[in-house]
Amino acid sequence: MQNIKIASAAGMILAAASAAQAEPLIYGFQAERLEYRDGDNGENVFVWDFDFVVGTDDLKLVWRSEAEIAEGSGDFEGLENQLRLQFPISTFFDGVVGVQASTPDGLPDRYNAVLGFKGLAPGFLEIDADFYLSDHSFFRFEGEYEGLITNRLILTPSIELTVPLEDDLAYDQASGGATMEAGLRLSYDLVDRSFSPYIGINYEKSFGGTAALIRASGKENGVTSIVFGTRLMF
Repeated sequence: MQNIKIASAAGMILAAASAAQAEPLIYGFQAERLEYRDGDNGENVFVWDFDFVVGTDDLKLVWRSEAEIAEGSGDFEGLENQLRLQFPISTFFDGVVGVQASTPDGLPDRYNAVLGFKGLAPGFLEIDADFYLSDHSFFRFEGEYEGLITNRLILTPSIELTVPLEDDLAYDQASGGATMEAGLRLSYDLVDRSFSPYIGINYEKSFGGTAALIRASGKENGVTSIVFGTRLMF
């Protein structure tokens, strides 16, 4: 039944996007992260985080994909795909509705409805705040700031905060036990903003009941990684 509801919601999203095609279409691809992480816990992963957008100024359909692939085994330690509709709600912000599927290897699949907003806050901080609603609901906030050192050299601090609203023991998630991921990346625009290699550092740690579940499962809580990667945009 849940899969039927998700499929129905996705169909409504696609129908709404088709109705908006009377306006000229815009489209684009942006990979915020294509990177290799060398973790201090001895576990290294490949990461991607990209959006593909098609639509108009008034309505956009976004395919968002995020993944972490373990070096050696090739297993997806994390894999999320979303279909999102974005529409203006103010000068600097879009509303978001959509569906999300989390399908990592070795864990049960999870499906959520998505409700939130994204845009540009004062101080040119890019933010994305979303509720993921299902039997295993959670809230996620993402913030990122691009600080120009020169016209091509950019320092980008970022933070992501995920707060489970219900227990999900299979995923080592406890209600209210937040997980924080913070990063600092230094990139250089080789080809305008289309190709920007970077180096940086990433830190991830969980708190509260989530931290207790992670420790009980024998995993390390609090991992620092050196990252190497590139941004792509076209």
